[in-house]
Amino acid sequence: MTELLDLDEVGGRVERTELPGGLRVLTETMPGVLSATLGIWVGVGSRDEGPAVAGASHFLEHLLFKGTATRSALDIATAMDAVGGEMNAFTAKEHTCYYANVLASDLPLAVALLSDLVTEACNTAADLESERTVVLEEIAMRDDEPSDAVHDLFSETLFGDTPLGRSVLGTVESIEGLTREDVHGWYRDRYAMPSVVVTAAGRVEHQQLLDLVGAAFGQRLSGDARPAPLRLGEPAPARPARPAGLISRRTEQTHLLLGTPSMGRLDERRYAASILDAAVGGGMSSRLFQEIREKRGLVYSVGSSLTHYAGSGSFSVYAGCSKKRVPEVLRLIREELARVTAEGLDAREVARSKGQLKGGLVLGLEDTGSRMSRLGKSELSYGEYLPVREVLGRLDGVDEDQVRAVAAELFAQDMCLAVVGPYRESDLDRL
Repeated sequence: MTELLDLDEVGGRVERTELPGGLRVLTETMPGVLSATLGIWVGVGSRDEGPAVAGASHFLEHLLFKGTATRSALDIATAMDAVGGEMNAFTAKEHTCYYANVLASDLPLAVALLSDLVTEACNTAADLESERTVVLEEIAMRDDEPSDAVHDLFSETLFGDTPLGRSVLGTVESIEGLTREDVHGWYRDRYAMPSVVVTAAGRVEHQQLLDLVGAAFGQRLSGDARPAPLRLGEPAPARPARPAGLISRRTEQTHLLLGTPSMGRLDERRYAASILDAAVGGGMSSRLFQEIREKRGLVYSVGSSLTHYAGSGSFSVYAGCSKKRVPEVLRLIREELARVTAEGLDAREVARSKGQLKGGLVLGLEDTGSRMSRLGKSELSYGEYLPVREVLGRLDGVDEDQVRAVAAELFAQDMCLAVVGPYRESDLDRL
């Protein structure tokens, strides 16, 4: 059965159909554009991995582009380049997405290519060995970029040796240890239809995509399997796994993240938390930016971030500065968080943050890719599609007392510190 989920000037026409076998198809029709973005989502990510296969989901994402039963890697690349399209993929903690952006007239090609990757990849031993080197180079590239490395270090410091604490990329040791049986077995077991969602946005018609998907997935769309249940996840930890983490490196800047556990993505307080995040460190008018960069010129970059997973999440503040300024920057961050905890935000700050979030949400939906992504994340992460106007309404419904309550809970918790820079372990207590 096809459901009409949204039809207005903000959200466009959104339709959803659940096919036999548990596969779900969602479209958002945007008549004013000439392109379409297609995504095939699989509800598996690094959070599903044990230590022995850490990085398998991301490794597999790479490997699927190496060829299928009927197409070589060159065939796949040539077909997409010939129509001026773009095809890529990404792996996250809780899902993997393969996507293509094409002219609307080339949507059949995009469906054929992406569905072939997801259902008919060969994952040969030879391809595994060549791509292993590529993934190891990606890990090395992450390690060479301190501002990237500190984020993985923060996750490890906050969540410990758990799936949420481990990097999506895996480790050098885990990647070197993965066999063809490990990766292909992961593909065979995890890429089943109940875990797959197909989304498209742009100049698309829902029935057209249903026809294309039906032809591409064929016999896999059989049986009465239900979609995979919504991932609930473990609740947020009561405190960080450890107080501090360090990657000692000779860098010109020290990169640091100070943060704490936060609520999961289904928690209704997430709207108040997002307003708090925007006011504290979400833009050039935020408290941290004004206090640390504009007034004192201590940093080039400073800001906060709120991340939600199933059942858990994190709030963190990032800053990059010279080693001699680190103590003062950390002091100012802590003082500002303490001030917000004690006093909350005033009405003007709350109103400004609402406007920032609402404007960012609507402006972020100006292209087909962002709308396609919103459909996929809504289905896999929330189990429902919230029209844009409803999200705007929920943000409008937040008041100062709700923001103050979230601040008091978040910032009163134990915090942890992740540091990449020229330090020794003995320096961490002082920081």
